[in-house]
Amino acid sequence: MKIILAVTGASGSVYARQMLDGFLAVSQVKRIGLIMSHHGVEVAEWEGVTFPEDPRIERFSNDDMFASPASGSARWDAMVVVPCSMGCVGRIAAGVSSDLIARAADVMLKEGRPLIVVPRESPYNLIHLRNLTTLAQAGAVVMPASPSFYSRPETIDQLCATITERILMRLDIDGPRYEWKCQNF
Repeated sequence: MKIILAVTGASGSVYARQMLDGFLAVSQVKRIGLIMSHHGVEVAEWEGVTFPEDPRIERFSNDDMFASPASGSARWDAMVVVPCSMGCVGRIAAGVSSDLIARAADVMLKEGRPLIVVPRESPYNLIHLRNLTTLAQAGAVVMPASPSFYSRPETIDQLCATITERILMRLDIDGPRYEWKCQNF
């Protein structure tokens, strides 16, 4: 499986790091295309998040419109945009492929391949909601970074994992994860 991970300037770089960790933990992910926006790099640095290095990770400049994620013939299997800024949501929803992240997302939609966007914003205004609806209607999965508490997380990493584990499940990527067991309260 070849997966594109795009990181934008929204807060929540820990989600992106956890996604890389999850992809690297399984043999079914053979290649990871990492695209970070300029602001995504700045926010990750501000939040103190560092990303792993691994031969399976290929970094692409967000300005490189000749990179393989810009073409459907490169046959990337899926794309996750996490965290996804509302600016990025708007560009993808409007089909404005002004950078590699938006173009790669456009390619996923036009080729009918999985695109998961993980907005990390609150509250949503009407423009946000309309753009997210447009993406969902176009075939994207909108998975807001709204963590759950069923697993009784004790750390920020455990809390964030309630989202990243759901993304991995949605991509049918194997690995250990929390599973809800019906209990009497």
